[in-house]
Amino acid sequence: MKKVFAVALALAVVTSIAVAQSDMSKDQGMKAGNSASAPLKTIKGTVKADGNKVMFVSDKDNKSWDVTNPDVLKGHEGHHVQVSAHVYADKNQIHVMSVKMLPASKMDSNMKSDSMSK
Repeated sequence: MKKVFAVALALAVVTSIAVAQSDMSKDQGMKAGNSASAPLKTIKGTVKADGNKVMFVSDKDNKSWDVTNPDVLKGHEGHHVQVSAHVYADKNQIHVMSVKMLPASKMDSNMKSDSMSK
């Protein structure tokens, strides 16, 4: 009787390990599929903050994007930046992978000097 119980217990352990590995490989496949559907793009624009909500407004088309990981852009509110991000166009969201400060544009510099001279 003890041998039957030991064999049944061993079989249960082996089965649960096999199922767990199968689930993990499915999860990894889903993650790979998500990044394939959300291409990595480089976008220039401005970081906007409204309370806890962080938005990214692209220079190209003035489109606003919700940022799924706003902590990456903390401290860049109001700054002109270039981000490398996975773009989820169907959800109007981006997941920022890296951020780079851009120099102030000539127009911004002229506006600042005009306001200082008045």
